[in-house]
Amino acid sequence: MKILIIQNKRIGDVLIASVIANNFKRKYPDSEVHFMAYDFTTGVLEQNPNIDKIIAIKEKELKKIKNLFKFVLEIRKEKYDIIFDPYSKTQSRLICKFSGAKQTIGHKSRKRFGNWNYYTHPTEGLKSSTKFCGKAIEDRVHLIEYAGDFEPIDYEPKLFLSESEKNENWLKNYRDKKVIMLGVLGSTPQKSMPFEYVATIIDYIAKNYDAYLLFNYSPHQKKDALAIYEMCQYKQNIILDIYAPSIRDFIKLMNQCDVLVANEGGTVHIAKALQKPTFTIFSPYVNKAHWASFEDGIKHHSIHLLDKKPEIYDGFTYEKRKQIEQNPREFYLQLTPEIIIPDLEVFLKNNL
Repeated sequence: MKILIIQNKRIGDVLIASVIANNFKRKYPDSEVHFMAYDFTTGVLEQNPNIDKIIAIKEKELKKIKNLFKFVLEIRKEKYDIIFDPYSKTQSRLICKFSGAKQTIGHKSRKRFGNWNYYTHPTEGLKSSTKFCGKAIEDRVHLIEYAGDFEPIDYEPKLFLSESEKNENWLKNYRDKKVIMLGVLGSTPQKSMPFEYVATIIDYIAKNYDAYLLFNYSPHQKKDALAIYEMCQYKQNIILDIYAPSIRDFIKLMNQCDVLVANEGGTVHIAKALQKPTFTIFSPYVNKAHWASFEDGIKHHSIHLLDKKPEIYDGFTYEKRKQIEQNPREFYLQLTPEIIIPDLEVFLKNNL
């Protein structure tokens, strides 16, 4: 049996969609599992024994109609038996529709007239989560249920490191104290806290905990990360000369750290998959119920403005969240360090 999983978009989406591969391969160990993802995300799939082939594509290239048509022809040649499409966007829907696969499984469009028989098995996303893993993971696992009985389901995303990767000395000489990884910026400006708030939180940690602090950010965000560093008053334990430039490098580095404190995003899912404690600060437009996975309030804890000040939200519908996303700063400014730090203090005392 030959299957394809299509999950473009960002790092966290790709990592949590890999649970489909893990569960499928467990039941059908002789199956051939391919995974299609954008090239900048594939670091979370490397070394996964449940994925036989990673199809890395460039986001801008696939958006060109000519390239998409060529790619559809390549997919047809593969003669897949099943295609799972947790991405469920126009590109992947067209790939499914013309793939020739015996079974294609993906989510229906939100738009009233947006469903054109893309899938042999169209599904609807769950209205709410009933599992500890959170809705984003549960929605993806829900797809595999249309291909058979895979109970008991393993809902936890996993990362796989080779022995040589585990033995790389990422922390250099900074091994005599606990190491806190700080996700100082979100994957987009809309997911990033105000810089002055980030600096205040870093100062609190640096002043009260004898630990090394590392900064994580994308290479193109270096200027902003340094701007946050300059705002910090307590710089003595901030180590800027340890930096992971790629996703795979971050996985190897995070595996040697003790905890992660970060804006919500792919790095949080990576840390959880490595069994590292996480403290997550959600953007005010992101639906926490969808993305807060495996949270017990101790090892994994998160904070959202909606939890602290529900009265400022006039509903939290899809349309309202899209509206907030356009300019989340006025909401972010109300999620002050004074609100965050008490929760953070409990988390750090539990995990350091």
